[in-house]
Amino acid sequence: MYTFSSKLKTFSFILMLLGVLGIGYGFFSAPKTIQDVETILAADSHGHHDAHATQKHDAKAEAEHNEHLEHVLHQLQNKPWAAVYVAGLFFMLISLGVLAFYAIQQVAQAGWSPVLFRVMQGITAYLLPGSIIVFILLLLSGLHLNHLFVWMNEGVTEVGHENYDKLIAGKSGYLNFPFWIIRAAIFIAGWNLYRYLSRKNCLAQDESNDNTFYKKNFKMSAAFLVFFIVTESIMSWDWIMSVDPHWFSTLFGWYVFASFFVSGITVISMVTLYLKSKGYLEHVNTSHIHDLSKFMFGISVFWTYLWFSQFMLIWYSNIPEEVTYFITRIEHYNITFFGAVVMNFIFPFLVLINTDFKRITWIIVMAGTVILAGHYIDFFNMIMPATVGDQWFIGITEIAAILFFLGLFIFVVFTALTKAPLLPKRNPLIEESKHFHY
Repeated sequence: MYTFSSKLKTFSFILMLLGVLGIGYGFFSAPKTIQDVETILAADSHGHHDAHATQKHDAKAEAEHNEHLEHVLHQLQNKPWAAVYVAGLFFMLISLGVLAFYAIQQVAQAGWSPVLFRVMQGITAYLLPGSIIVFILLLLSGLHLNHLFVWMNEGVTEVGHENYDKLIAGKSGYLNFPFWIIRAAIFIAGWNLYRYLSRKNCLAQDESNDNTFYKKNFKMSAAFLVFFIVTESIMSWDWIMSVDPHWFSTLFGWYVFASFFVSGITVISMVTLYLKSKGYLEHVNTSHIHDLSKFMFGISVFWTYLWFSQFMLIWYSNIPEEVTYFITRIEHYNITFFGAVVMNFIFPFLVLINTDFKRITWIIVMAGTVILAGHYIDFFNMIMPATVGDQWFIGITEIAAILFFLGLFIFVVFTALTKAPLLPKRNPLIEESKHFHY
């Protein structure tokens, strides 16, 4: 049985405490009025805005100026919300990616991976608290405590209202809060139900005299994967793409999936290596690690293929309402937009293409750290331009949100690992997995 070391537990609590303090600071320091915004903009531009404002005499220009200040106020007030949302969503989706990988192993009846099942189940334990936090953030958006989703704004679907938006009004049959939050509840309930039942069956199989529970898991995993691929696509439209309700991409569901799937596999690899370094998982050898590294490499290439396909087709066709999505990111998020490609493709490609490197611990940890940071930035790029516009920077709040969710993730995952033996004894393929070498 695994024992959660007091050092790691203390470390997770410190991360959470630092995270809470930093997030609290972010909300406290956000501007409250348009006068605060005017002060911030004046400080940023060394008085240019003040001079500009004093030149404006006519009422129309004054109204436009106030409208601009109101817009910037919403963006700066969104900043701490968006920071928490990006980090919360990212860590929750890591555990969902691991759950999908686990289900794929069950359905494929893979012989190499059963020695890693308890590690996967430990990581997926984060899905319940993680998805509850994301659901609460979605609820708070619907209660108008933030402006993350512009289609929720007052009057956007009312003809004649100053906020009326014809395009959003046309989507209101699908993009309306009651239907949207019901969908979210169904997705989260379905994912967590499969996670709970599949783990229960896996533990019951250890005490069983036959393979009944193993067969149950096989059938349930096949059904879950159908449910997952549909709900994952809709989730990516609802929770990520709808922050930009004027823009859409038919490839987006796959793109988001590739991002959190490779992140999940990377976390499996890194948790496994950590447990190995502490003397656990004696049956996990370099061949298992090599296979995980192959998935890290392969899905990184798959993500790049989707990134390029989406970008190239939209950029080349140059349809104004579509290409604006990328123009915004290239103009205002140049470093993170192209940095994500370097971190998620060029770096892992060059490091993990070598077969020997796929077995070397420090290289995998280095590559994995860059991949995880790169995919956090990928989610940052998806959500921030629509929610905070050009008012972004990675500051205290963004780092604090990552620290808080990382601390919570470590605490939940390693606590779950202490609850059951790290080797599923009665799995029909466990002997094949123990002796897996090539």
